[in-house]
Amino acid sequence: MDRSTTAQPLAHRAALRAAASSREPLRERAAEVLWANWTGTSTVPSRALYPHQWSWDSAFIAIGLRHLSPLRAQLELETLLSAQWGDGRVPHIVFNDAVPLGAYFPGPDFWRSATAGRAAGAPADVQTSGIVQPPVHALAAWLVHRADPGLSRARSFLARLRPRLAAWHRYLLESRDAGGAGLAAVLHPWEQGMDNSPCWDGPLSRVAPAAPGAFHRADLDHGVPEDRPTDADYGRYVRLAADYRDRGYADVTGLDVTGPDATGPDVIGPGAAVGTFRVEDPAFNALLIASEYALVLIEAESGGRAAARSHERRARARALTRTLVARLWDPGRGLFLCRDLRSGELIGERGVTGLVPLVLPALPPGVAAALVRTARGPHFGLGGTARLVPSHDLTGTAFDRRRYWRGPAWFNVNWLVGKGLRLHGEDGLADGLREAMLDAAGASGFAEYVDPYTGEGYGARGFGWTAALTLDLLHEGRDGLFEGAEGESGRASEGEFAEEGWDHE
Repeated sequence: MDRSTTAQPLAHRAALRAAASSREPLRERAAEVLWANWTGTSTVPSRALYPHQWSWDSAFIAIGLRHLSPLRAQLELETLLSAQWGDGRVPHIVFNDAVPLGAYFPGPDFWRSATAGRAAGAPADVQTSGIVQPPVHALAAWLVHRADPGLSRARSFLARLRPRLAAWHRYLLESRDAGGAGLAAVLHPWEQGMDNSPCWDGPLSRVAPAAPGAFHRADLDHGVPEDRPTDADYGRYVRLAADYRDRGYADVTGLDVTGPDATGPDVIGPGAAVGTFRVEDPAFNALLIASEYALVLIEAESGGRAAARSHERRARARALTRTLVARLWDPGRGLFLCRDLRSGELIGERGVTGLVPLVLPALPPGVAAALVRTARGPHFGLGGTARLVPSHDLTGTAFDRRRYWRGPAWFNVNWLVGKGLRLHGEDGLADGLREAMLDAAGASGFAEYVDPYTGEGYGARGFGWTAALTLDLLHEGRDGLFEGAEGESGRASEGEFAEEGWDHE
């Protein structure tokens, strides 16, 4: 026997054990954050700044919480989905009645879900917002199930969540198909999750801000203005949300009239903000497709008629991937871009939203390779000038290394990019990103977001998804997200796309 061939794996395993041991204090600190933020039925992102339950935060938190308590991770998602509206939407905030009204704005007295959302099926027994956030929930549910399948089956976890998740996806694919091409549109920057991205500057410029005296920014009670959106942008967010509320949270689809002078059924009254912000976003839709793949696996696990439908859902996920590439891929930039449905044009800003489709298993291999090159290039600097993937183009005029979503690195997005890199065979790059994320999480006190160059923390500390995804990274071997959803490798082959006539570059 050649001793060198056996010594290398043994040495590698020893190195992994040593690394895990050295990270044990970080694991304990991350767990303490999640226990401190636990309310009894869900986890707040931050006790001070975000004292309620947020939709995509809870999905990411459940992904990490499954390593500490699969039961609590299940409860996290069950609590959120119990506030689902009758039309299928999952609201972006579920309010805690025990929190004083003034602790967060916009609060339940602004959204008025039980009355303004009655026609859309808002629940009467819990107060929520009326907009949504990216649909990571089916993916989270599948990963939580995998953490303890016995407990999940004993509690009928997937069986109870599956119809709610299916209704959630149906709402997005039908009620939010504002462009008529099959992709879901976001109606507010808060829905996309990357609230203050420069990608929204163009569409938002059409929105007249709410009067400054009409609201109080509770976020500035807990953060410095230099880190947060400007007053003018915040006023636009408030205006959009208020107009959507005042029309009963009704969605309008099929905007086939575009251009700067376009009018249509989505415009209510002179100067109204409703309908002025309609955007097809690559990250939002990539996460919807990823969660469609998760539902393939959930339905297969469920058996019976649900399992029979899983083949149809897989076909839909692949079709949506084709649509995403056809609608939002820019081969010249090597990046997915947002589409402004009012003008009909792609938005030229390079946001990290354009890298998130790396998580898709049926992404054309040539597109995936181009995305990796873009991630490593001057605009995002991964593995080079930047320690973590920034939220916006490092070379762009709008880049700001510390202002909310206009440059800082966020842990959930970096986690997604890391998963995408692994899916497409870039293990070395993913390993480096993982180590940089763990270092930044520990050094920043689990900050909400960090400087992409230095890792210096900004925003809230003890942030829920930062701690949760740190736990997931510490637990990570090389597990993927979609084993079994797209064949043994978890991703499609070059030959498959050659047969379908894809433009790889």
